[in-house]
Amino acid sequence: MKKNIAIIAGGDSSEIVVSLKSAEGLYSFIDKEKYNVYIALVKKDEWVVKLAENEYSLIDKNDFSFLQNGKKVQVDFAYITIHGTPGEDGRLQGYFDLIGLPYSSCSLLTSAITFNKFVCNNYLKNFGVRVADSIRLFAGEQMTEEAIVQRLGLPVFIKPNDGGSSFGVTKVKTESQIRPAIAKAFAEGKEVIIEKYMEGTEVTCGCYKTKKGKEVVFPLTEVVTENEFFDFDAKYNGQSDEITPARLPEALTKKIQQQTSRIYDLLGAKGLIRVDYIILADNEPYMLEVNTVPGMTVASFIPQQVRAAGLDIQEVMSDLIENELN
Repeated sequence: MKKNIAIIAGGDSSEIVVSLKSAEGLYSFIDKEKYNVYIALVKKDEWVVKLAENEYSLIDKNDFSFLQNGKKVQVDFAYITIHGTPGEDGRLQGYFDLIGLPYSSCSLLTSAITFNKFVCNNYLKNFGVRVADSIRLFAGEQMTEEAIVQRLGLPVFIKPNDGGSSFGVTKVKTESQIRPAIAKAFAEGKEVIIEKYMEGTEVTCGCYKTKKGKEVVFPLTEVVTENEFFDFDAKYNGQSDEITPARLPEALTKKIQQQTSRIYDLLGAKGLIRVDYIILADNEPYMLEVNTVPGMTVASFIPQQVRAAGLDIQEVMSDLIENELN
């Protein structure tokens, strides 16, 4: 009997547009011969499953079931692809833990840690992972432009501490740009992180592991853009070149892959994660952030890396699902 798989999309942030694209990608990747696949839209005031074009069924929040043709459908596995809250910060994971529904991504604790860039970076820094120097600001907290520049120099990146997909991110080159950039970041989140600028080659690496001891670390993707940084247009509107595998020496590639595997274990991750890095002129990789709900559109990094590794994306999806069901 086929298991029922729900791809969980939506969310309550600006990243909903990316989430919906990822849901479409995942729907195309998951084996329909093996599973019944549905897309569920989860927003603050609406939890529904899409049955057909313009046809939806309400989700029963007691057990995440829904009705189809008058019959109750019980979901067996949730593939979370909400970028931002509540799918990437641990809230949905906690709910699924409470009702006993297996899901794709990291645990509540790991998701909460990685969603908060400042907390995650400083946690991993304790284990020798190189990260950018940074400052965290809470709403209402004041810090002078002079103090920020004295601590981090210029340029700096100012962005939401609890968001992604480059919403609310500004590369700041002058003191006069600091206040507007902080306000822009606060419009997208409750905390702001100000990071020291690092110039180098940006790469990203996907990874997953299973309970049976299988470890898959994908080829690296190199990101090249003429934009000021890897912003929303660079990510989703074709304003970048994404080269997989990255044009790096083999030894450096292996070093970053090993670092990715180590970060996976240090965080107690599960499911599929992606770690972003910048390689400085001395060939040292610095971690930028950990993404526990990576984008899964057809053009996203992970599908690119799966193809470059010579793997079948459908088999990878089955691997991730079966790991949690068995």
